[in-house]
Amino acid sequence: MAALRQTQSVENKHKLSNTLRNWLPILHSSLSDLGEAMAPFVEANPVVEIESGYEESFEAKIPRKVISRAVSNSRTEQIEALTIQGRTLYDVLDEQLGAPLFPTPLSEEIAHFVVANLDEFGFYEGESEQFCQEHGITMEDFEKVRLRFAYVDPVGIGAKDLAESFIFQLDNSEISDKAYPLAVTIINNLNDIHNYSKEDSFAEVMHILSTFKNPPNIEYQEESMQIVPDLMIFFDDDNNIEVKLNDAYYPTINIDTNYAVEHSFITQKIKEAKSLVDALEMRKATLYKVGLMIVEYQYDFFTGGRIMPLTLKTLADEFGHNPSTISRAIANKYIACDRGTFAMKEFFTTAIDEDVSNAAIKEYLISLVKTENRAKPLSDMKLLALIEEKFKVKMVRRTIAKYRKQLNIAGSSERKKLYQLST
Repeated sequence: MAALRQTQSVENKHKLSNTLRNWLPILHSSLSDLGEAMAPFVEANPVVEIESGYEESFEAKIPRKVISRAVSNSRTEQIEALTIQGRTLYDVLDEQLGAPLFPTPLSEEIAHFVVANLDEFGFYEGESEQFCQEHGITMEDFEKVRLRFAYVDPVGIGAKDLAESFIFQLDNSEISDKAYPLAVTIINNLNDIHNYSKEDSFAEVMHILSTFKNPPNIEYQEESMQIVPDLMIFFDDDNNIEVKLNDAYYPTINIDTNYAVEHSFITQKIKEAKSLVDALEMRKATLYKVGLMIVEYQYDFFTGGRIMPLTLKTLADEFGHNPSTISRAIANKYIACDRGTFAMKEFFTTAIDEDVSNAAIKEYLISLVKTENRAKPLSDMKLLALIEEKFKVKMVRRTIAKYRKQLNIAGSSERKKLYQLST
């Protein structure tokens, strides 16, 4: 009996191991890419057939309760409210071509000229000298404004070439002060990267460079596709909030257990197929649990409030996984509710450390600027010191500048001028 129990234990562990091995790639893929993620597991398995979950339209699979609270005049408008509207690069840029980066009519005109003269990759290729002659300004004046595109999203747009685009992105990165000079050197000598491989900060620089967009408009080059949410969150007839998996879109795995040939190979393939089914169920269970946690922590949002700070570590601790695993798990996943369709990651803030979120730091930064001495506004270095003191974290000045730009807060010298004008 002991030997039998031991054999069963080994078999159960083997089954769990197979399931977990299948589960991670299945969990990390988006719902629309789920079939592709499963393909390697089924291509060499003669007992498995997969039926696509995309035979019906998206509209037909939306629960009526998800849209019942939406204020719309027609079914079409209700459906549109539940899809993420694809915005072009120019839509995104147009929203930023004003104060505080471009506060004057001339600076705004220069900004529009730069955008109008972007090439197919997002690099600037306009006739700057001609513009300067027509407007009676110097090239120095023009460049001063163009270089503000270093703070425009997506970062890197408006640069003259790849090196300058990387410099824009570098100044918005989390690179250490120690590695920054080497990064600048490497960016200016991209063809000779190998010459710097023995430098102390080389690994950090290469890690940072690997995250840069090349070309800078790459995320807007891909064709837009329909967003399929993994979860539906809505209120039932008793006004209780409900979380529902969008399992109608999941592929169906059919296993032929009555295969004509009796062979150890077929037996093994049937076991592998069953572990694939288990992995798919684990994905559903994991994302359902994520949905329940989001509802628990973000209940105010689903009743009309705002999204509250919630770190990935909170979710990771609940699941017993590393935050990086959870980060990949919620990537490319979406939630549909009566307020629209939202990326799962929007319900979380990345963490500076285990206890402090970026959102909390940004909120404190706003409060500091609101209460600062208008005759002597706080510099980025002073803001950095105050934030480090309050939250007991180590940051670099460029991070403060980055947050300030994201919050549309001007630099200390510009704020001083604005204060003077307002009085």
